[in-house]
Amino acid sequence: MPYKSLFLSLILFAAVPLVHAHRAMVLCSDNGDNTITCQGGFSDGSSAAGVTMRIESTDNRVLMQGRMGEDSEFTFEKPRTSFVVVFDAGADHRVTLPGRQITR
Repeated sequence: MPYKSLFLSLILFAAVPLVHAHRAMVLCSDNGDNTITCQGGFSDGSSAAGVTMRIESTDNRVLMQGRMGEDSEFTFEKPRTSFVVVFDAGADHRVTLPGRQITR
């Protein structure tokens, strides 16, 4: 009987990393030429190619939209108003980054 509970505990312990193995990540930098480049990916090393990128105003209006390129990058012209970058790879894989946090 103790072996059965030990075995079950080991299975549950081994499954925990699988649940958290695919976290979305995005990093954006101001290029200094009125453009911003964002690089995306996932914590397990997966590519972000094709992931939807939205630039939204602070009142949730879509200012521009596109997709990460094959190199998992997305470059856009910096809006003149306050904005938020949205990396949207699905409900559990959405990252938002306020424009005021983007630096060189």
